[in-house]
Amino acid sequence: MKISQKKLKKYEKEYHTMREQQAQQEDPIERFERENRRLQEANMRLEQENDDLAHELVTSKIALRKDLDNAEEKADALNKELLMTKQKLIDAEEEKRRLEDESAQLKEMCRRELDKAESEIRKNSSIIGDYKQICSQLSERLEKQQTANKVEIEKIRVMDDCERCREFFNKEGRIKGLSSAKEVLDEDTDEEKETLKNQLREMELELAQTKLQLVEAECKIQDLEHHLGLALNEVQAAKKTWFNRTLSSIKTATGVQGKETC
Repeated sequence: MKISQKKLKKYEKEYHTMREQQAQQEDPIERFERENRRLQEANMRLEQENDDLAHELVTSKIALRKDLDNAEEKADALNKELLMTKQKLIDAEEEKRRLEDESAQLKEMCRRELDKAESEIRKNSSIIGDYKQICSQLSERLEKQQTANKVEIEKIRVMDDCERCREFFNKEGRIKGLSSAKEVLDEDTDEEKETLKNQLREMELELAQTKLQLVEAECKIQDLEHHLGLALNEVQAAKKTWFNRTLSSIKTATGVQGKETC
């Protein structure tokens, strides 16, 4: 069964009319007492709601104060961390500059040592070449002297086969009248050979010392290259550490600013 809007309005109007008639017929004292009770109940309900709202307000204030204190403590901690990060960044930059200066000094020292070593190598190579040339000349001279001695001995042997020439030579194959002069000449030749041998030994010793110096120079160059590599690795590591610290500091600072803005 459907009821139209007009009938609903009609029923509502009749209900209010009936309520007014009942109110007029009711005792005013009872009506006032009932209205008073209704108002008291409404007042008590409002007071309870007021107490609830007051308690909720106090609780909210306490929670907000606690959140504010926590936020302030966190902000202080972040500010301290930011200051520490900035100090670490400054220290890292100073360390980076120090390592770069040390690296530049090591590079310069290595360059000087390399130039010095190359100069020593060129000098030693030239000395070795000169020594080789002198040794070759001495060997050639010694061979010529030995060849001349063999020719001279052969001549003496030929003369010894001749009976007429034999009168002029002794048993050793030397000319009898010139034996003393020949002995002096042989002594001079022996002394010259000994001198040449001594010179050759000295040159061989100097050559060995030069080779030893060359090996020491190469070892020193390798050591310098090793130190240079270590220094470059330290510089690269310092740059990487500095970059990571800088990036972390930027992220931290950005996060702090975002929270403060919120």
